[in-house]
Amino acid sequence: MIHFRLAEAGDVPALRALVESAYRGESAKRGWTHEADLLDDERTSDAEIADAIADKNARVLLARIDRDLAGTVTIRNLGSGRAYLGMLCVDPALQASGLGRALIADAEDMAVEAFDADVMEMTVIDARTDLIAYYERRGYMRTGEMRPFPYGDGNRYRMVVLERRLR
Repeated sequence: MIHFRLAEAGDVPALRALVESAYRGESAKRGWTHEADLLDDERTSDAEIADAIADKNARVLLARIDRDLAGTVTIRNLGSGRAYLGMLCVDPALQASGLGRALIADAEDMAVEAFDADVMEMTVIDARTDLIAYYERRGYMRTGEMRPFPYGDGNRYRMVVLERRLR
């Protein structure tokens, strides 16, 4: 059974380990969606996760299966009826199980309830066409906007902006 709850400060180390294992390194390659072949730096930091947990304009949702941390997603209030979905990840061994879809649905509901959001926005590295297609199957559409890649390799990658109406 999947249990969702908001993350707390004490969850930071486990969340960081999950994010790194799902996005980077050899462990990420066990799943279908990762950046391990594109990037080899760290995906996040303890400080970034702790800041999101403490931010009144953000929510870090985590999913547990039994007692094990299985997935997470962060939403941020952008104001003017818009929210941002980011850092969605599922344990690589559990990818393609429907947990990502459940996390997205819960994040969308939370964005409406917590931030009165009408639109959810996200960005995806342009090289991750399979992931962009995944979000499009969930009702997200490309806006046509491209943003700079926020980390190293800024000249190599761009961020595709997608959005979905929530109500």
